[in-house]
Amino acid sequence: MIGRLEKTVLDCPDPQALAAFYAEVLGMRVNEDDDHWVVIGREPGMRELAFQRDPDYTPPSWPDPERPQHEHLDIRVDDPDAAERAVLALGATRLESPHENGFRVFADPAGHPFCLVF
Repeated sequence: MIGRLEKTVLDCPDPQALAAFYAEVLGMRVNEDDDHWVVIGREPGMRELAFQRDPDYTPPSWPDPERPQHEHLDIRVDDPDAAERAVLALGATRLESPHENGFRVFADPAGHPFCLVF
C-alpha cells in the first residue's frame, strides 16, 4: 500500500452551501470551514468529503461528453422514493437516464452528478 484515501474533494462555487447539502443527505457534520474550504464527516475530526471554492467552476452536462462528469458519488438508500423527495427538497435536480436499473441520477446544487442507489 502506498497510501490511504484521505477524502474526496469536489470543486464548486459555494463550498458552504454544497457542504450543507451533502451533510444533510449523508448525515454528516461540518468539521472544518473557512471561506474557500469545507470538510464534512460522520464524527468530529473525520475528513470524509471536502468542498473547495472554484469561482470558475463549470458543472458537467451529463451525459454530454463535451463536458463530462469526471466523477460522481453513489449514495445507497433504503427507500428510493423517500430519498428522491428529500434530495429534491434540498435543491438537487433529477437527471433522466434511459438505463436506470437500481439507481437514479441527480445533480447536486452545484451541478455535480450523483446517484441514489438501491
